[in-house]
Amino acid sequence: MSSTSPTTRRATRMPPEQSLGATLRRAGGTGALAVAVAWAWHGTGFELGRLGGSLEPLAEFLGRMTPPDLSAFEVAVKSTAETLQIAVLGTFLAVVLSIPPALLAASNLTPAWIHQPLRWGLALVRGIPLLLLALMFVAALGLGPVPGVLALAVHSVGMLAKFYADALESARQGPVEALDSAGANWLQRVRYGVLTQVAPDLARDTLFRFELNLRESLVLGLVGAGGIGFYIQLYIRSFQYQRVATLTLVILVMVVLVEQGSVAIRRRLR
Repeated sequence: MSSTSPTTRRATRMPPEQSLGATLRRAGGTGALAVAVAWAWHGTGFELGRLGGSLEPLAEFLGRMTPPDLSAFEVAVKSTAETLQIAVLGTFLAVVLSIPPALLAASNLTPAWIHQPLRWGLALVRGIPLLLLALMFVAALGLGPVPGVLALAVHSVGMLAKFYADALESARQGPVEALDSAGANWLQRVRYGVLTQVAPDLARDTLFRFELNLRESLVLGLVGAGGIGFYIQLYIRSFQYQRVATLTLVILVMVVLVEQGSVAIRRRLR
């Protein structure tokens, strides 16, 4: 029988006292967060009292949207389908364009002088606002869905290529080293040693980006890049708020259906 007393056993299970340095770092982080929030609160002029006074104008605005004007239903369905087409094609092009830079930006597949500059380049692409890209393509190609597709594709590459590269870096090196010892070339090591491991992660990242592209494509019409956003802007400018309500309801149904389909696909990938 062990002679260790209950008091001694409890003492051995107690976590060690945290060092003064760790405590100071945590306190410093909390203080920095509080300063950042206070700075943002003051800089934006955020006041809780103003929220109460905004309820009446908000209710008045929503009242203008009721009841929805169902005469705009056909336009809503057609423009929503165009928005979905923009998101699908934009995401497809982004996937195709993201694969080469993702392979080259993975640190376990290329040397630092290749993957590091590519990482910086992808960060720059992510920093370009979507609406700026849409305006550029509208200026070059004219109004319509094509500028929206290209804007989504280019804007998505910066994120997708990074996500893909991160997934590739998480692959276990054992299978890759086994293929290397068997004389496999670089493409064979990537195809059979890396992609087979991370394929579910790549699919999940693609689905996530598609959902994001679908939401972002809703605002592309504001700059003439096609989709339902164009008609929302048109109806708001002409004060046809009841038609805006119809378009909004159709958008909500589409988003919910796409979300449920994406959830079902992600469950199958687990």
